[in-house]
Amino acid sequence: MIANGSRLVGRPLSKPLVAITLLASTALASGFARADDVRFGPGHLLLSRALFVNNAATITPGVTQLPPNCVSPNCVTATADGTYPTVFNNDLVDGSFGLTARIVLDELQLDGRHVQSLEVPNSSERGISSNNDQMVTSFSSKSELSLNLSLDHRTVSFMGYLAPIGAIDVSNSNTPFVVDPTNPVQSSYYRVVAEVDEQGHFHFIKTNAYSGNNGRAAILNDRHGGKVFYTAGNAGNGGKTQPVGVIVGTGAQIVTEADVPLAQQPDPRQPTPVGSFNVTELGQPIDKIGKDTNFRGLTVFDNVVYMTKGSGGNGVNTVYFVDTSGNAANGNPKACPNGTGVPSASASLPATPIFYNAQTVQTAGVTPYNMCVLSGFPTNLAKTATSFPFGVWFADARTLYVADEGNGATTYDAASNTYTAAASQTGAGLQKWVFNGTTWTLAYTLQAGLGLGVPYTIENYPTGTNTATKLPWVPATDGLRNITGRVNRDGSATIWAITSTVSGSGDQGADPNELVMITDALSATALPAGESFVTLRTAKTGEALRGVSFTPGTGFGRNEEAHDRGSCGRGQGKDDCRGAD
Repeated sequence: MIANGSRLVGRPLSKPLVAITLLASTALASGFARADDVRFGPGHLLLSRALFVNNAATITPGVTQLPPNCVSPNCVTATADGTYPTVFNNDLVDGSFGLTARIVLDELQLDGRHVQSLEVPNSSERGISSNNDQMVTSFSSKSELSLNLSLDHRTVSFMGYLAPIGAIDVSNSNTPFVVDPTNPVQSSYYRVVAEVDEQGHFHFIKTNAYSGNNGRAAILNDRHGGKVFYTAGNAGNGGKTQPVGVIVGTGAQIVTEADVPLAQQPDPRQPTPVGSFNVTELGQPIDKIGKDTNFRGLTVFDNVVYMTKGSGGNGVNTVYFVDTSGNAANGNPKACPNGTGVPSASASLPATPIFYNAQTVQTAGVTPYNMCVLSGFPTNLAKTATSFPFGVWFADARTLYVADEGNGATTYDAASNTYTAAASQTGAGLQKWVFNGTTWTLAYTLQAGLGLGVPYTIENYPTGTNTATKLPWVPATDGLRNITGRVNRDGSATIWAITSTVSGSGDQGADPNELVMITDALSATALPAGESFVTLRTAKTGEALRGVSFTPGTGFGRNEEAHDRGSCGRGQGKDDCRGAD
C-alpha cells in the first residue's frame, strides 16, 4: 500500500489548526499571521533550519532513562539536562539521542538577505493538538530537512516526523506498523513527507518507511498530473537480522499524495520501495541487508532519479541512479550489468514501487536490484571510503556538482587551534564532475573560503572546552551537505550550500553551521584561480541550517530575473542571474 496525504489550505487565525507563524529575523521572536499573507517570491532561496526548544526540565541527569521505554540491557541514565548545547553530551551514552524541534523555512534573496520566515505547524503552537496537521524535525539529526523543488517547480518538499516538540530519540524510533523488537528505542512515530506551495500552504503525508532511522529528502513528481514523491533515507536501528518492513522501508521509496488531513489518512502499512542496490552487484560479498541503501542526497535530472550514500560502514559511498530501463520481461538490458553504468537514453521516471519477493528479503534484500553506481564514481566499500557525498546538483548533462561532507574526524591541534584532519582533506567541499559521453571524471574540488578545520565563534555559544569530550565547543567547517544551484547568463554556475562541521560537542549535528555560496566557471575542467566561497548566513545559538532550494513557484524565467534583480550572488552583475534546471 502506498501512503496517502493531505493538503493544508489557508484559513483565518480563528482556526488555529493552520495558523502560520511568521518569524522575525531573530530565532525567538514570532507573531501570527494568516497563511493568505504569505507568498514566496519567485527566484529567491528557501532555507530550512531546526530550532531547538530549550528546556532544562526535559531531562534530569542521573534520573532520566535513555532511550525512553528502554528495556534492559539497553538502558542508560542521562548525564546532562535539557539545556542547549550541553544536552547533546547525552549522545555519548545514548547513541540514538535527540530531541524533536521546530522547523522554520526562511525566504532569502540570493545574497542571503532575509525576506520572511514561515514556521511549520507543531505542538508548541497554541491550538495545535495531537489531532492537528503538524511536523517536527530531530535536533540534531544533520541529514534531515533537505529541500527540493517539485519537478514542475510548484512546491518544495522535505521530511520529518509526526511527533510533539521535545520528544526524545524520535529519529531512531520505530514506525507504528514496522516495529523492530531489537531496536533499543521502543517508541513509535510516523515519518512525514511535507510540501509547501507559493502561498505557504502545507501538505503532509504519513508513512511507515524509515523505521528505526530517518527520512532525509523528498521530491514530488507532479509532471502531467503526477502525484508521487521519491524519498531518500535510512532505516534500521536494531540487530543484524531486521524485520522485512525495515529492509523494504529503507533507501529509495515512493509515496503518493492524497487530500485529507493527517488524522483522516488511513494507517499506511508496509513501505513501498522504488529502488534497490546491493554490493553483490559489484562482485562484493553481501553485507548487512538494507544498509547498502543508506541514502542522503536526492535529485531528479532528465527523467532519472539520483541518490547518494556517504555514511555508515556498509555498502559504497557514492552516487547512484534508479534504472528503469532494465526489464528482463521485455527483453531490455540493464543499464549496469556489473553494478556501474550511465542511465539509458530511454529512461523514464518510476511510477510504481518494486514488486519484491518477501520470502527472500531478509537474505537478499529487495530484489530485483534496479539501482546502479554512476560510472566513474567510487566503487570501494564504505569501510575504506575517502569520499562522503551528500547533496548533488546537475548544471547540465555534462556537469555535476557533488557536496562532500568530510570525514567527521575531530583530530585537534591546540597549538594551531585547528582541526587538522578536517583541514587536510582534499575531497571535502564541492566536487565538480564532468561527463565525456561514456563516464564521469572528477575535475576538481572547490574549497577556498570554507576555512576547513578552522574554528569560528558563535554569539552566546560556549568558547571553552567541553569537559565531556575534552575538545573545544566552537565548531569548524568539515565540508558541505545539501546544495542547489543555477546557471548564469555569462556561462558560470552559482551554487549555494549548507556546511557540515566538526567540534567538541557531544553531537556535531547540533553545531551552528553556515549557508555559503560560490560561482564557478561552468566550462572549466581545471581549478580556476580566484573562486572562493562566501558565507551568507551563520546559524545562531540553538539553531542548525539544514536544506536549501529555490522558492516554490520559481520557474527560472524572466519574471524571476526582474523580481530578484540586484540580489544575485556577490560579485555578480545585476543581470547575471539566469536559471537552468
